Amino acid sequence: MIVVNSDNIETVETRDEIVGKGPVYRKTLIDPEDTGGFGVLLVTFSPGARLNFHTHTYEQILYVTEGKGIVATRDEEQVVTPGTGVFIPPGEVHWHGATEDSSFSHIAIQKPGIKLAQ
Repeated sequence: MIVVNSDNIETVETRDEIVGKGPVYRKTLIDPEDTGGFGVLLVTFSPGARLNFHTHTYEQILYVTEGKGIVATRDEEQVVTPGTGVFIPPGEVHWHGATEDSSFSHIAIQKPGIKLAQ
């Protein structure tokens, strides 16, 4: 069993090619190396911050905890608020981030495997 409290986890700024506009911060609540599978991240976007279009090798589940954000595919954008759950199938091209007027936080449950979309 792995039990964690986000208050005890270091916040790290995400600085890679997936970030389209930042800053974006993350806390690794459960490391996939410790589970042999899924990991759990707490991701926080500053107002207007967002990721670039990307895909995941495996499914991704997001659960919105704070603020107002956008989850988008190439065809549609959905505004999401606390309490919203999102399932993103493997290989679906998408991005997520904060609206211009609000910060945004979500929990991401996923296995390793992410790349920029073409």
